[in-house]
Amino acid sequence: MTSLPRDPGPKKLGLVIDLDTCVGCHACAVSCKEWNTGGVAAPLTDLDPYGADPVGVWFNRVHAYEAGDGMGGRTVHFPRSCLHCDEPACVSVCPTGASYKREEDGIVLVDEDLCIGCKLCSWACPYGAREYDRDAGVMKKCTLCIDRIYNENLPEPERVPACVTACPTSARHFGDLGDPDSPISRLVAERGGRDLMPELGYRPVNKYLPPRPTRGGTDPAEGGADPLRPEPESDGGRFLRWLDATLSR
Repeated sequence: MTSLPRDPGPKKLGLVIDLDTCVGCHACAVSCKEWNTGGVAAPLTDLDPYGADPVGVWFNRVHAYEAGDGMGGRTVHFPRSCLHCDEPACVSVCPTGASYKREEDGIVLVDEDLCIGCKLCSWACPYGAREYDRDAGVMKKCTLCIDRIYNENLPEPERVPACVTACPTSARHFGDLGDPDSPISRLVAERGGRDLMPELGYRPVNKYLPPRPTRGGTDPAEGGADPLRPEPESDGGRFLRWLDATLSR
């Protein structure tokens, strides 16, 4: 099995996704597909895309959940991709070393030349972030657009993942989460950013900003409204715990 980096550096590149402002437009998923179809992980194949049973490789997927009841209810859109964990199960179970975590920036990648398509990584990942390419016979996943973020031929503002560039509501943020003073880390601290399924111990680098209370003071994960109730733990926390339970079923 593969071992994790012995001496990981302090840099941890990752995403922060604001569940309060995500509108579920799928621009992130489409832009991700477009860029990576011609990028380092290309091609991202599609089988029978217009048929009754389409199958394809998507690094980013967006789910929608209804939280709360009646006037206190709302739709929460939840984008999902690789979380580039500090303790990634997908890396530790890989029998060939194809899945690995970079020491210099913490990005989890797949070496397709070493991948045998055994799918152990997809079974180990609790977040459903691995994609099997049937045409190539290998596993693929989000690369944080590594061929964009280090591309010196691009203007510096464009050296971010394609999903971040495409988001019309600025719900996606990119940066160094290993630096507590970086803008993205300060955003996590100010908004009470959360790990997905922290109880599993994989320590995701990517964070989610919980949805804020509705105008009536309602917790998005619970029905009813109490405008006098103070905000509990930056609120939205109950929604993320509910989401953890749902995804764990």
